[in-house]
Amino acid sequence: MPEMTLIEGVRQAMDEEMARDERVFITGEDVGQRGGVFRATLGLFEKYGPDRVIDSPLAELSIVAVGVGAALGGMRPICEIQFADYIFPAFNQIVNEAALVHYRSGGEWAAPLVIRAPYGGGIGGGLYHSQSVEAYFAHAPGLKVVIPSTAYDAKGLLKAAVRDPNPVLFFEPKKGYRLIKDAVPDEDYTVPLGEAKVTREGGDLTVYAYGMMHYYVLQAAEMVARQEGIQAEVVDLRTLAPLDTATVIESFKKTGKALIVYEDNRFLGYGAEIAALLADEAFEYMDAPIRRLAGPDIPGVPFAHSMQDFFMPNPDKIAAAIRELAEY
Repeated sequence: MPEMTLIEGVRQAMDEEMARDERVFITGEDVGQRGGVFRATLGLFEKYGPDRVIDSPLAELSIVAVGVGAALGGMRPICEIQFADYIFPAFNQIVNEAALVHYRSGGEWAAPLVIRAPYGGGIGGGLYHSQSVEAYFAHAPGLKVVIPSTAYDAKGLLKAAVRDPNPVLFFEPKKGYRLIKDAVPDEDYTVPLGEAKVTREGGDLTVYAYGMMHYYVLQAAEMVARQEGIQAEVVDLRTLAPLDTATVIESFKKTGKALIVYEDNRFLGYGAEIAALLADEAFEYMDAPIRRLAGPDIPGVPFAHSMQDFFMPNPDKIAAAIRELAEY
């Protein structure tokens, strides 16, 4: 089984879905001959031509609006937003149009589009190229929000998203595009949306994460196991909406302690929902306060690497939080 990077998993998923279904097309800024700002669509323009890999104007509103209209017309668009930070001009089309189509038509219409966007910090992108926007969209009923943490999942989840009858926000951890590598089958497969995965077994506490933070959490879990013998169970959420509440709760019942790690701002970030869920559904299993490790509540990830490192969780910070929680 060949090893590939996370971004190669994304590219292979789009390639295979375009070959499988002629209704699938890609649109976004520089997705054509340039192959996208991160080269996610590299080679697809030459293979499928300008009618299926379509360079768009510099206008995120129109990229998503075209996608919604095409989806209503029976196509399967993949809309690329260059950076998640740029998605807000299309917020109305996503939350007020795509998310509501199925509900307001009594189930007669559907908007099966995928909106891909690289998110998060770690590449020195500064304020406008480092945002984590998942909580805005996970809050909106009618949208599915997916974040892969491995190359295997990037391919399988994206293929499932393309085939899903609902609008799917597919956020990709750009720090991990070429850093994260694992074995990916050449053959066709999907990873079901809405299923979390226990990626490390442990009995002392549970750490919940997704995207780049899941990659760091696994490193931190091995660090504390080797140095202090702490066995942390790790749950990769994979789909933030709909959330796999059964797996989240089951792990907490096993360990009684929870740490949620995400790189978005801490206040009202996605970790708040996990904490509330555990307090509501598994309070009697709680052995310690539920902890969150997240970015500070400042407007964005700074450009300077020293300040970027201050903002973002990393394996050392996560290991420290695990030790503190284990000792409670």
